[in-house]
Amino acid sequence: MASIKDIARLSGAGISTVSRVINNSGYVSEATRKRVEQAIAELDYRPNAGARVMRSGRSNLIGLLVPSIKVDFFARLSHRLERRLFDQGYQTLICSTAEDSQHEAEYVRMLLAQQIDGLLVVPVGDQPQAFDKLRQAGVPIVALDRSLDDPAATSVRADHFGGGQLAAKHLIDLGHERIAVLGAPAQSPPVQARAAGAVQACAAQGLPAPTVMLGPDHTVQDCAALARQLLDRADRPTGIVGTSDIAAIGILHAARAMGIDIPSQLSVAGFDDTPLASYVFPALTTIAQPIDRIADEAIAALLEMIRAPSEAVAKDTVLPVALRQRESTGPAAPDETEIA
Repeated sequence: MASIKDIARLSGAGISTVSRVINNSGYVSEATRKRVEQAIAELDYRPNAGARVMRSGRSNLIGLLVPSIKVDFFARLSHRLERRLFDQGYQTLICSTAEDSQHEAEYVRMLLAQQIDGLLVVPVGDQPQAFDKLRQAGVPIVALDRSLDDPAATSVRADHFGGGQLAAKHLIDLGHERIAVLGAPAQSPPVQARAAGAVQACAAQGLPAPTVMLGPDHTVQDCAALARQLLDRADRPTGIVGTSDIAAIGILHAARAMGIDIPSQLSVAGFDDTPLASYVFPALTTIAQPIDRIADEAIAALLEMIRAPSEAVAKDTVLPVALRQRESTGPAAPDETEIA
C-alpha cells in the first residue's frame, strides 16, 4: 500500500506539502498540487480513515437511513442527497431500514462505529431516543420526510397533510361525493397524514367521511388487491386518493381488470409524482413532492450543524406540494348515485 513518503518521492514534493494537498489545508502552488495529485492517482493512494479523523476530527462521512431503496421516492431522494453531499466533499453511507426498528438500531450502531460526521434519516417511528447514542457523541441529525417527536430535532419534509387535502379537494371540485383513500404502508406517518388530510377536506365540504383502506405492504400488487375489495362494494367510490403513486397505479390496474373506466366511472389521484406517473395509462393525476428542495434544505441544515454547531437552530421545515392534473381524474357522472 502506498504511503505519503511514496507520494513525496514520486512527485518531488516534501512530505508536509503532500499532507497539505491530501488534507486540502494550507497553501500549495498549482503546479506542485498537480504533481502531487498525479502521484496520488498513479499510486492509487487511499488515506486511512481513522488517521484522518484523528488529525481533523472529521471523517467526511454522512450516514443516510431510508425505509427502502426500492421505493422510487426514496431512491431518487437518496441519489440527490448522495450527489449533493459528494459535491460538498462528503461520502454517503446509505442504509435501508425496511421500516424495521431493529434494523434501524443496528445501522445506528454501525454508523456510530464509522464515526460519521452527521446523519440524515427517515425515521421508522417518532421515537427520538433511538438516536440517543449519536446525539451523545455529538453527531448532528436531520430527519427527512418525517419529523421526530423532539423539540430539539431538525426535520425537512413535504406537507403530507396538505397534500392529502389538495388531492381530495381536487376530486370534490370535480363533483365527486363518494371518495375513498387507499394506500400503504399503514404504519407510515406520511401515509397517515395524507389520509387524514383527505378526510379533513371531505369534512370541510360537508361530505361523508371517506372510506380509508391502508394495507401493510407498499407494492402495486398489494394495493391492487385492496382496491379490488373497495371497488367490489355496491356503494363503491367514484373518486379515490392513493397515498402514493404506487398505490394509485395499483388502483388503475384493479379498475381495468374489473371493467371500470377511468376517468368516466372512477377518478384516481396519486401522491409523489414519480416518473412513472406520466407514462402509465391513463397518465396519473398526482401530488408532486419537491424532492430537490427536500434534499437541498436537509443538506444545508446538516452542514450548518456540522460546521457551526453553536449557531445552528433546530427547526421543522415543511415544504409545499403541488397538484399535477393529468388524465386519471375527471368530472363525476351526472348522477353519482347510479352505480355502473
